[in-house]
Amino acid sequence: MSKRSARILIVDDEQHIRRVLEAVMAKEGHQVVTAENGRKAIDVLRNGDKADLIVTDLIMPDINGVELLAAAKETDPDLPVIMMTAHGTIKSAVDAMKLGAFDYITKPFELDDVKQLVKNALDRREMGDSKPTRARSRSRKTRDADVIVGSSPAMREVIDMIERVKDSRASVLVRGESGTGKEGIARALHYGSIRADKPFVPVACVALSEQLLQSELFGHEKGSFTGSVGQKKGRFEMANHGTLFLDEIGDIPQTVQMMLLRVIQEREFERVGGNEVIKIDVRLVTATNQDLEKMVAEGKFREDLFYRLHVITLYVPPLRERLEDIPDLVNHFIQIYSKENAKPVRAASMDTLEALAAYNWPGNVRELENCIERAVVLADPDAVQITPDLLPKAVLSPNNAASGGWVDDK
Repeated sequence: MSKRSARILIVDDEQHIRRVLEAVMAKEGHQVVTAENGRKAIDVLRNGDKADLIVTDLIMPDINGVELLAAAKETDPDLPVIMMTAHGTIKSAVDAMKLGAFDYITKPFELDDVKQLVKNALDRREMGDSKPTRARSRSRKTRDADVIVGSSPAMREVIDMIERVKDSRASVLVRGESGTGKEGIARALHYGSIRADKPFVPVACVALSEQLLQSELFGHEKGSFTGSVGQKKGRFEMANHGTLFLDEIGDIPQTVQMMLLRVIQEREFERVGGNEVIKIDVRLVTATNQDLEKMVAEGKFREDLFYRLHVITLYVPPLRERLEDIPDLVNHFIQIYSKENAKPVRAASMDTLEALAAYNWPGNVRELENCIERAVVLADPDAVQITPDLLPKAVLSPNNAASGGWVDDK
């Protein structure tokens, strides 16, 4: 837990919940104040009794958890609030996170999970004035190509949501077309969070067979299948206390879907061919370009898993819907690839930017990145600008502006 003693306000209309949490938090070395409803909790805050954290039930008579959240933020905008909720009100808890709640936990809960959430919230609280410095140090962990670039309204909405939910343990589903930068979003969630110093482990689900995917995710014991010559740790173990990113989650087979559901629910698993129960604390981020709702309706994707995965949903818009971000993206990629190729290129000409803005970008940001890398490589040794003649013919052709698609025709 946090090294310092914190003052925690626990709010619940069920007395036994208050008593249990009070005892657990006191044992962790914290000062605890309890309130049996939201109105009394607000009185505590307004009477000058400073709190470092609030743990509150969501559904309460008179004043509910969301209303308490709003009142708490008026008193202290940085005060972290953890919501307790039943399974049937998870959506309300997610909505509360959008309004500024730190995280939520479903009843009945494990006390270890509550302690971990409290630790996470207090760690974030303790960062205080040092947050910008911590954020800068974390940003060095990401590759330049993973930095989120864009100031369009659509991207500002994505960035704002990342800021709101990055420290939560809630599962995040990143949705968008191929090439929009979904892994970059996952990395931003991880490296901007309190898990930044722990592993970020990506898995491309589409590239793996069922048996290999089971082994990759959960590991295996020696002799568990043909070719397993030794024990192997899975990606869940590798990502413990960090973030596991599962790309193209819609491609995992039904058998693995069931195994994944169990890990999310129980936070434990066994390696393939083994019987040792391995407990984990992993923040799960998944991504897809598929219509999961349709797949659920067709029986191709488990409905219960779908609801577990999309507690928080981030939609990454295609590049054609945020063309105003192209200049910033172009400059970003020029900086990366001019350095990699030891070229003096520093910018794109206005004609080049106009040509890029007229193209439809079916391959999205990934296609733009490839286009700029190609232009930098082809540029003359002393060129300082990317000019239209360095772009693929398909990008320059008016006939392809709507349909898109190009090959290396230079």
